[in-house]
Amino acid sequence: MTTLEGTSTARRAFLRSIAGSPLLAAFGFRSSGNAAPLSLLEDFLQASTASSQGPTTIRSVEEALSVMDFEAPARAALPPAHFAYLSSGVDDDATLRANREGFAKYQILARRLVDVRRIDTSIELLGRTWPTPILICPCGSQRAFHVQGERATARAAKVKEHLLVLSGISTTSVEDVIVERGGPVWYQLYPTNDVAVAMAVLRRAAAAGCPVLVLTVDNNSGRNTETQLRGARLDTRDCSACHRPGIPALLRRKPMFDQLDLTNVTSVGDPAMTWEYVARVRDAAPSMKVVLKGIVTSEDAALALRYGADAVVVSNHGGRAEESGRSTIECLPEVVKAVAGRVPVLFDGGVRRGTDIFKALALGARAVGIGRPYLWALAAFGQPGVETVLTLLLRELELIMRQAGTTSVAAISTGHVVRGTG
Repeated sequence: MTTLEGTSTARRAFLRSIAGSPLLAAFGFRSSGNAAPLSLLEDFLQASTASSQGPTTIRSVEEALSVMDFEAPARAALPPAHFAYLSSGVDDDATLRANREGFAKYQILARRLVDVRRIDTSIELLGRTWPTPILICPCGSQRAFHVQGERATARAAKVKEHLLVLSGISTTSVEDVIVERGGPVWYQLYPTNDVAVAMAVLRRAAAAGCPVLVLTVDNNSGRNTETQLRGARLDTRDCSACHRPGIPALLRRKPMFDQLDLTNVTSVGDPAMTWEYVARVRDAAPSMKVVLKGIVTSEDAALALRYGADAVVVSNHGGRAEESGRSTIECLPEVVKAVAGRVPVLFDGGVRRGTDIFKALALGARAVGIGRPYLWALAAFGQPGVETVLTLLLRELELIMRQAGTTSVAAISTGHVVRGTG
């Protein structure tokens, strides 16, 4: 007899010995006789065991109860190196963790006796109305997570009517993404250290019809993605065919850099970038509004206004830029105060719940971005996964809006949150 068979036999003998116990009535067991059915007891024991071991990995999008349910199937679906790239922060991942933990420092004030039958989640942002404040953050290399990559994400954005910001190092061209989205997307620019390359990419995005350029300013200094590097050591595949050394080799796999001279490119960011770069971007693509992504202090927020930014994004690259240990939700109030309503403030970093979105909106964000959750879902289930993540977050946002007595996004204010003392 095997160990498994022995365990099963012993369990059934134990269940038989207690099947007639009156104590089982306390657990809700009923039967036509004096003893509870053995099969019912076995189901109860199995459920209790499963509960003690934590949640099981979902097998379909319909089983997902929250966006966190997509992390485990994504881990199972991806090679170790690819999952590590998705999961990595920098150094000790302290800032990555801080982004999540920061939300717990704020509490929501519930309100009563408000008619909340109708909830309006729409917002106005840079001349356009969107049905939801949830935006899809720029995340590069999406075909590393799913064969359809950015195409699947764009189709999900179309179905759910969300704003999509395309990464500058996407594995699908901006033209193809716009076709899948069924309309314009915002374009995020990684400038590289070669201005000629940056301006060529920028002009291509403008010609494709992108109305907004999102200039990333938080990744020009280099970074130490230690978790990614450790995860890559666990990958037994031969990755040399795709991952040749050097930044030019990396960018040649990205369609937005096709036919460009990358000879002088040594970094994805530009360590020489200063505030004057913003004016240079404006001159190169006057048809596009310019948003600065990566602003986390009041000083830089004030400078962004001085140099003509049309909006700013409070972001630390999902904990993948500097290892400051400071969460974006804690940075948000000072940036909002410095901007003083003159331009929209957008936000991302660690968002996993509708309550997180509500807190960011209450602290002054006009729109709130998500990153890793939709990538987990993309990796595990493709387009249906991304759609489900968007559905879950919007449902949770609407629920907490009702609980707080706020029937529109415009009604959410700083009076709906308090900072805890812990």
